[in-house]
Amino acid sequence: MSVASLRRAARESVSGLPRAFWWLWTSTLVNRLGAFVATFMALYLTQQRGYSASFAGLVAALHGLGGVVSTLAAGVLTDRLGRRPTMLAAQASTAFSVALLGFMEHPAAIAAVALLVGMTSNASRPAVQAMMADIVRPEDRVRAFALNYWAINLGFAVSAVAAGVIAEYSYLAGFLGEAALTLVCAVLVYVKLPESRPERTGAAAAGEPAIGLGTVLRDRRFMGVVGLSFLISLIFTQGSVGLPVAMGAAGFSPGDYGLVIAVNGVLIVALQIPVTRFIEHRDPQRLLVVSALLAGYGFALTAFAGSIGVYALTVCVWTLAEIVNSPTQMSLVVRLSPVHGRGRYQGMYSMSWSVAALVAPLMAGYVIDAWGAAWLWGSTGVLGTGAALGYWFLMRSLPRETPPLAGSTPATPTPAKTAEVPAPPKTAEAPAPAPTS
Repeated sequence: MSVASLRRAARESVSGLPRAFWWLWTSTLVNRLGAFVATFMALYLTQQRGYSASFAGLVAALHGLGGVVSTLAAGVLTDRLGRRPTMLAAQASTAFSVALLGFMEHPAAIAAVALLVGMTSNASRPAVQAMMADIVRPEDRVRAFALNYWAINLGFAVSAVAAGVIAEYSYLAGFLGEAALTLVCAVLVYVKLPESRPERTGAAAAGEPAIGLGTVLRDRRFMGVVGLSFLISLIFTQGSVGLPVAMGAAGFSPGDYGLVIAVNGVLIVALQIPVTRFIEHRDPQRLLVVSALLAGYGFALTAFAGSIGVYALTVCVWTLAEIVNSPTQMSLVVRLSPVHGRGRYQGMYSMSWSVAALVAPLMAGYVIDAWGAAWLWGSTGVLGTGAALGYWFLMRSLPRETPPLAGSTPATPTPAKTAEVPAPPKTAEAPAPAPTS
């Protein structure tokens, strides 16, 4: 491929998206550049503070529990207060709690503040995803979510290296650095992003039923997607919980694991955009079925790995699944979410990943201790097959995306005094019908 072709492909990948999306994208990138706590918390507790591995595991579990609690609450706030206030509150409180955690010494204080960090750091997810759905046209959403996922992984790849250097100098500097970058995100949101929550006006609003968490729970199709997301999350999370344990038991060093898992980040950064161009307008049912099978059997192949090269090959397989699944599934979530309930729907979807982050370590530890790592990898194949069948059945009668209803109000961002106002979307998506709600 010529240089001109590469430039044209890159230009087409980023063209047509509103200015507000790129400020939101920048906020995501800056936030992930400061991801110190999630990366080095276990080393900080065991090496710097001298606590046991079991205590480090307890703190990690509390951090995950905080995410489970906050994503639902943040989803409600996203719909009631708006996207922008929820993001500002989440990012400001995250900066405060992360900085506070760096000064905690008593075990109970560390555990309590870690729970708080888990709550605050996950609270912005529903608002970010809902705002992205508000400001990006339906036909561009897969590409937008892919670009945002690419920013997350690029930021994490850079922050992992930077955090390692910082940790050798001072763990406290890492905590304070993450707090500072999170505050930068809050400033970006305050200065550059307008509120995007669609307003309830006119006859359409009068006839539209109120949307609560009960509405989400009664939406059987959407809750099916949440359940399948949980299964997929259980599989992918084994890359950070089951794989290092299994490689360690097989005699490989932490450095070997770091080399193998680095393949995941490198491939996502290199392939996310070109692969998204290939899949952007293809059948989401097939994409989700294929990605679920690749994820399940990619991890299942780990049972046959005996060298670093083979481990890296298995990572390539399930990373391709991750690249395809993430933007496709997030676009499906938006498609099934009513416009005025996007926060609650995104909160429920985000919770599936938080619950998986709690269950996956327990699952990996129990299966490996009781039966061995081969059974863990076999179970991922079963989970992937189950998820693929679930996507196939769930999406057989998925309704098409519909144009705006007559009399409905487009989801045009409300100007803020300190914000640059992007051009309104060319089209606005009507609430997706929930056939079983």
